[in-house]
This record gives sequence, structure tokens and C-alpha cells, in this order.
Amino acid sequence: MQGGQTKKPTSDAKPTIASTERRAITLLITSIIIIKDAHLTMAKKILILNGPNLNLLGTREPEIYGSETLQDVETLCKEKAQDLDLKVDFRQSNHEGILVDWIQEARVSFDAILINPAAYTHTSVAILDALSATGKPIVEVHLSNIHKREEFRHTSYVSKIATGVICGLGIHGYALGMEALSRLLSSHK
Repeated sequence: MQGGQTKKPTSDAKPTIASTERRAITLLITSIIIIKDAHLTMAKKILILNGPNLNLLGTREPEIYGSETLQDVETLCKEKAQDLDLKVDFRQSNHEGILVDWIQEARVSFDAILINPAAYTHTSVAILDALSATGKPIVEVHLSNIHKREEFRHTSYVSKIATGVICGLGIHGYALGMEALSRLLSSHK
């Protein structure tokens, strides 16, 4: 170091522990923000379940249930899901145990349930218990007004746990149920 020359730092200089820690903390905070933002923008998933005999919609007692088919209901739900920025999984079974299995699956794979339990509305403690275990918002929907029909149809086991119930509005009840679930899920961010 002669003649007033100073030693220049070399590019080989190792970062200090403090600067390494700062970089790690900055990276960690950035990662947390990205994950949080991704979670907030992820579409919520709704499981739409349909019970026994709903596969016969359009042909079974159209004076009560209407002329729309289950495929029409599914199409309506998928279009509504797009409008509401939701994802839907639409299913139907005539078997109580399968419906229970799907409800149990919803505990970890879905944010909410829209269910038309059909005849199981009035009989299934198993479906009630499975829904109770989910801890998810639940909307029960019926095509017909069950309270204007036979006396046995006035009792709903599902209503005991449902967040809300829609009946008597035909397939439009599904769209209204999806709107209600969308609002419920938005308010619980």
C-alpha cells in the first residue's frame, strides 16, 4: 500500500453472518406473502351432492320436480361457479353409504357442501352425523317445497345441521344455495 493506495474490497469477500441472516429473513417474508396471497386468491371448492332418484330428473314426476334433468342442474351449477369464482364437484348417488363417504371426504377436500339429500332428508341419521362432523357451511336444497307435500316429508334430519335451507324453487334453488355459500365463504377469509 504505497503512495496513498487503499486496499479495494474483493468480490471474493464472504458475506457476514448478519447479511446472510437478513437475506434469509427477507426471503422467508417474501415467501410467506406469496403463499398468503395465493391462498386468498384460490377458488373455494364446493361439493354438490344429490341423493337417490335425482338421476331420474326430467322423467320422474315432472309435475313435482320439473322437466329439467340432473345434467341441466349440473350445467347450471358449473356456470354459476364460474360467475362466483368457485370450483364445484357435482355428484349423485342412490346409496347412503357412498353419500356418507363423500361427505367425510369433504372434511379435508372442500370448503362447503350443497346437498339435496332427496329421500334421505327424512330418514338418514348417518348423513346427519357425517355432515355434523365436517365443520363446513352446508346448504340443503330441495326442488319441491317439502312443507307442501306429504306429512313425512316435513321432517328433515339435514336441516338440523344445515347453515341454510332452500326449497320449492326448482333448480334455481341450487344457484341460490351456491350464492349463499359464496357469501359465507367470503366472510370467513
